[in-house]
Amino acid sequence: MKISLENTGKRYQRYWVFKGLSCTYEPGERYALLGPNGSGKSTLLRIIGGLQPPSEGKLSYETKGKAIPATELFEHISFCAPGMEIPDELNLLEFLDFHFSFKKMLPGLNIPAILELTGLKKAASRPIADYSSGMRQRVKLAQALFSDTPLLLLDEPCTNLDESGVLQYLEWVKLYARDRTIIVASNDEREYSYCSHSMHMHEYQ
Repeated sequence: MKISLENTGKRYQRYWVFKGLSCTYEPGERYALLGPNGSGKSTLLRIIGGLQPPSEGKLSYETKGKAIPATELFEHISFCAPGMEIPDELNLLEFLDFHFSFKKMLPGLNIPAILELTGLKKAASRPIADYSSGMRQRVKLAQALFSDTPLLLLDEPCTNLDESGVLQYLEWVKLYARDRTIIVASNDEREYSYCSHSMHMHEYQ
């Protein structure tokens, strides 16, 4: 999936988070958004994902040479972020059934396989509200990485994960995101070690 940004900026009242950002994210490439807290990494990721509008500039999307209208953007994007809400009242089986009722699953996977991959099979019937922060993060990563979308947007993807969880995340990226465009917002090199390109947000402030 190809994403183009032209003179894009975001302002809250009189304060510009970033401005004058023009770039292109090419299909199948991996990009790291870098910069200190408050530099606009997460904001840019949400704008690219269509979760909030820019204050100026424009974005365009295409896949296989065809433009993607804004009304169809959702089905092409998977998103994972620390502040992302997942329904606490559902158990994991219910949540996965719900999520994959509107997002296509990667070929070769099914819900039993995903339960095995996450290591949460024994907790699948427990309410997500009872999960630890690390378990919840694995659920967030699973719903993003195991959806069949050409674009992955990952905001601090290893938040609350222990070392084994970080290794699992990197293995999932290696096995299940080979040909997808990935944009990672992070200050932790482990989270974007596989990225070939980087963008430093301070250049747009």
